[in-house]
Parts: sequence; C-alpha cells; structure tokens
Amino acid sequence: MEVIGGKWKVLILWALHEHPCRRFGELRRLLPGITEKVLASHLRELEADGVVHRVSYDEVPPRVEYSLTEDGKRLNDALQPLAAWGRERPTTRGPEEKAGQGLSGGPGDRPGADGSG
Repeated sequence: MEVIGGKWKVLILWALHEHPCRRFGELRRLLPGITEKVLASHLRELEADGVVHRVSYDEVPPRVEYSLTEDGKRLNDALQPLAAWGRERPTTRGPEEKAGQGLSGGPGDRPGADGSG
C-alpha cells in the first residue's frame, strides 16, 4: 500500500496508463493542481518502487520520459476494480457522513471529489 499511498500516486499511475511515455511537463498538465515538487518527489518514489521507468536522453535541452514498468502495468490492472467501485458509488453522501459521523475513506476523500483537484 505504501507504493500507492498519498493523494497523487494513483493519479500519476493512471495518467501514465492513459498517456504512456510522457515528459515531466506533460504529466504536470495532465494532473491539474499537482505542484512540481510533489510530482518530482512521487515520480522518484515510484521509480524506486519499480513501477515507473525513467529514461533520460543526452540532448540539449535535456529530455526525460516516464513510463510504466511491467509491475506498474500490473498494479494499474489490480487497481481497476477499485476504480470501477468508485465510479459506481453515488456522488452524494448522506447527512450523517456530511456531519462527520460517517466512516472515512468515502468518495469525498479522493482527489477532485470536492472539485478542488
């Protein structure tokens, strides 16, 4: 679970699944609201965990591309049922959850659920 912990890692993995082999700036545009610092940090962590592959080209200006490793692709496949579950959940929450009495981890806890990104 540590591999996908945090607000952005699953979204980064999904962006690389939907748009394979992307440069840093392209990934940042695909993930509105993420800062450069957070994206760089998460990409380093995902690379260290073996789910993202980084290729640096010896060019001027420097070019670096990110893609999913086979483990990263398998991880995304494993996350598919969770994504389907999230899409099937109602977007409104009951009054007890809105009052803070519901269980945590509901649909409002995922990035973008409240419109803030």
